[in-house]
Amino acid sequence: MPIGRRAIALIPAVPALGATAALAVVLRAAHRSDLPSFPNQDASGTFGDPSLPRLRIVCIGDSSLTGPGLDRIDSLFIRRIARSYADRHHVELISLAVGGSKATDVIEGQLSEAVGLSPDIAVISVGSNDAMRGVPVRRYREQLDHILERLGPVSGAMLLVGIGDLGTVPRLPPVLRPYLSYRSQIFNEAATEAAAVNPRAVKVHTRGRMTTAFVGDPALFAGDQFHASDEGHRIFAEETGPAFGAAYRLWRQRTAAGGRP
Repeated sequence: MPIGRRAIALIPAVPALGATAALAVVLRAAHRSDLPSFPNQDASGTFGDPSLPRLRIVCIGDSSLTGPGLDRIDSLFIRRIARSYADRHHVELISLAVGGSKATDVIEGQLSEAVGLSPDIAVISVGSNDAMRGVPVRRYREQLDHILERLGPVSGAMLLVGIGDLGTVPRLPPVLRPYLSYRSQIFNEAATEAAAVNPRAVKVHTRGRMTTAFVGDPALFAGDQFHASDEGHRIFAEETGPAFGAAYRLWRQRTAAGGRP
């Protein structure tokens, strides 16, 4: 069923104040003065013996890749995963991600540099800000397609993370949580569909434990009650690991077959 028809059938009632006012409420919640604000961090690093075969991971996206509120940057899910490959590769982890980015920001500010780096595995994690800030889901899908089409010819494989359930975020107003759950669901479906039609893309399953574990567990959120904590990123890493492994195998298969760009 196309997203547009599903939206008509399933969308929960936006609070009576209306969609525009609902967006304003979300934006106010994102800037609450009673909660701390944490800086973004650079996930970039190198791991493993330099004499080992190179594995270059290039990340683009939003604060899911910059770890605001983490006690240790090594807790970030993609650094956990990168380090797990350091026994067989010299891993180059290069993060171009910028907190607060929407898909259009990735295209305008991160994509060209990522293309120039010719990733072995490209990691794309963007969409939560699009879902919260009222971007039409069709536009998001078109922008994802553009990102994958640009990265595909120069990458061994691409990992598309997608979106968890924004309705579980404690910082956001309870009255909006059903609406935000719906928005994150259809945006995640758009990401799943974008990956399904691109032979070099693998999609992370974000609708299992990556969603359910965060329901009612404040320990999985950082002090700002918005971003994931160190423990939250541990779950992200565990749930992302299988999809990253599939992308890794795709890259290795393409390399063995002489298909690496």
